[in-house]
Amino acid sequence: MAQVAHFPTNDSQLAHAATDHAQEPIQSEASSETGAENPANGSPDAYPDKSLQAEHDDRIEITEEDCYDELGFGFPSWKKWTILSIIFLVQVSMNFNASLYSNAVKGISKEFDVSAQAARCGAMIFLILYAFGCELWAPWSEEFGRKPILQLSLLLVNIWQLPVALAPNFASIMVGRALGGLSSAGGSVTLGMIADMWDSDNQQYAVAFVVFSSVGGSVLGPVVGGFSERFLDWRWSIWIQLIFGGAVQLAHLVIVPETRTTLMMDKIAKKRRADGQNIWGPNEITPFRERFSMKEVLITWGRPFKMFLTEPIVLTLSLLSGFSDALIFMFIQSFSLVYSQWNFGIIAQGLAFLPILIGYFIAWFLFIPVIRRNIKERKNNPDDEKAQYESRLWFLLYTAPCLPIGLLGFAWTSGGPPIHWIGSSIFAAIVGIANYSIYMATIDYMICAYGPYSASATGGNGWSRDFLAGVLTIPATPFYQNIGGVKHLQDAGTILFGISFVLVIAVYVVYWKGPVLRERSPFAQQLKQKPGVRRASYVPSAGSRSNSYATGRNASQGGPGATAVQRRLAELANEQQSEKEV
Repeated sequence: MAQVAHFPTNDSQLAHAATDHAQEPIQSEASSETGAENPANGSPDAYPDKSLQAEHDDRIEITEEDCYDELGFGFPSWKKWTILSIIFLVQVSMNFNASLYSNAVKGISKEFDVSAQAARCGAMIFLILYAFGCELWAPWSEEFGRKPILQLSLLLVNIWQLPVALAPNFASIMVGRALGGLSSAGGSVTLGMIADMWDSDNQQYAVAFVVFSSVGGSVLGPVVGGFSERFLDWRWSIWIQLIFGGAVQLAHLVIVPETRTTLMMDKIAKKRRADGQNIWGPNEITPFRERFSMKEVLITWGRPFKMFLTEPIVLTLSLLSGFSDALIFMFIQSFSLVYSQWNFGIIAQGLAFLPILIGYFIAWFLFIPVIRRNIKERKNNPDDEKAQYESRLWFLLYTAPCLPIGLLGFAWTSGGPPIHWIGSSIFAAIVGIANYSIYMATIDYMICAYGPYSASATGGNGWSRDFLAGVLTIPATPFYQNIGGVKHLQDAGTILFGISFVLVIAVYVVYWKGPVLRERSPFAQQLKQKPGVRRASYVPSAGSRSNSYATGRNASQGGPGATAVQRRLAELANEQQSEKEV
């Protein structure tokens, strides 16, 4: 009888165990000699210890390769992009909620007799808790599916708009905004849906599309908000969010199907069993308690923050990305100071954000040929690590400097007449180009460099963007009003230029020293694979479904009746033998 004290938790441990166990004969505990019924033939309770049931029965676990065309990967292009278009709107609505609130600040301040700074706390608390909310929702979408989790998130966000829109006092606004931010699932789920439908080597166009929705939603808020602030009561800034959120939630409910791979595999396995096949889904074989224990949830929640603090690549690129995004929310607070010098009204001040949106469009369109070039380079150099990884940062070498250039130019063209306002608008567009490029390139690079850990790596990136944006929202206006001498706006912008200049240097360091940094990364080193092997979509951990995930039913020494772990051990042993022969 096979004794399993602890399952291997990653491929390196599996490989180590393979040398000792790959050649052990594979036995089926569910035999007629023991008198126990075969669980696959109608008695799933034959083994009282559920955690060992999959180890001892002869159920065959379905793999991605067995049903690849029936999963999200196999959706026709029109269906993938229809789904992604709705997800685009979902992401826009969440960032729209974060930025439109700023146009309600004056009304809130007047009605509840609080300072404008106190009123801005509603924007700050939403963004800070949004940063944590994205991380808290992520593991639940892996377990229960993307659709129900995103629906629940949208529902809660819409519900928490009500205490803000109907607020009898200022405290109700703060509570509603805090709960709304915490309820926002954000990019943790939307990027996960991309991974459900595209392999990591083919998802760059989809990532570019969703990144545009993320940054674009932040700018759409003040554009719309200028009109609502001019013609409507401040509460309409909240009602508009609710109307948009409700419409998006309905569209998502009606149009978007479930895309989570493991859940789709469960359904496919059930259909095949109805046809007489002994096929089981990953969630059917491993009990819920085992694959989703509290320990694993805490590990999953903590990993993005651990990587943010311990991985130099994640830390530097996330700080750059976070600072870049925080600038947009600082701009939202400072544009009224800048453009009031040219006598811009409320609507005109909102429209002044359009150059940033134009910058986003320019960067998005520029990335299309860049992605095509990168795909060709990776195809032509399959064994070149720099081509496979750091080449994804190549375009950022040219666009990242747009951040300090745009900030410095904006600073010294924002002093009012006799300088024309168009100068500051041009440099705002240049900042937009940089912001989009930084987010897109860093997300793409982390997805490739960290494989199954990419959700945690990009989670750290997203957390940094939202958290820094929230923290810097409050000091933005005093910063622009009080820094320096007579030329407050110019001096404040110059300080931001200096900070961005230092952070942009990190792009060149990672590009040239990326292979060295990845060699020193314990996370990245666990992910080295043979070329052409599709990366896992989740991280193996003790007690998770990864431990019973079969990578191939027909691996040597691992045919039908073999356990998932044994099949994986045998496969790794064969890989090691092949490498020795080479």
